[in-house]
Amino acid sequence: MPRPVFPFWSPPLLTLWTTVLLASGLAFALKLLGYVVPHQVLDGVVVSRVTAMLPVALLSALVAVQTFTASGGGLTVDARAAGLAVAVTALLLRAPFLVVVILAAGTAATLRALGWG
Repeated sequence: MPRPVFPFWSPPLLTLWTTVLLASGLAFALKLLGYVVPHQVLDGVVVSRVTAMLPVALLSALVAVQTFTASGGGLTVDARAAGLAVAVTALLLRAPFLVVVILAAGTAATLRALGWG
C-alpha cells in the first residue's frame, strides 16, 4: 500500500477546511454586498423593519433549538425546558437579567441533580 504524500490530508479534514473556506468566502461576499447595494434599497421601511426584528427571531430560534433538541436530534422536554419556563416567568415579573440567569440555571441544575433530564 503506497504511503500518502500528505499524511495530515484526510477526507474529514478536507471536508472541514472546505467548509471553513466556503463559509469565509460567503461572509466576505455578504460584506462586499453591503457596500455594493444602493442606499435607497437599504433605507426602505421594509428593510428597516426586517433588520430590527431579525436578531430577535434568530435568538428565539436558537433558544428553542437548544432547549428542546435531544442529543440524537429528536425533541425532548427536560430540565432545560423547566429552566426556560422559570426564565420566562422571571422576565415577565421584570426581574434583573442576572437574577433571571441565576434562577434558570439553578432550576435546571436542581432538576438534573434530582435525576430529571
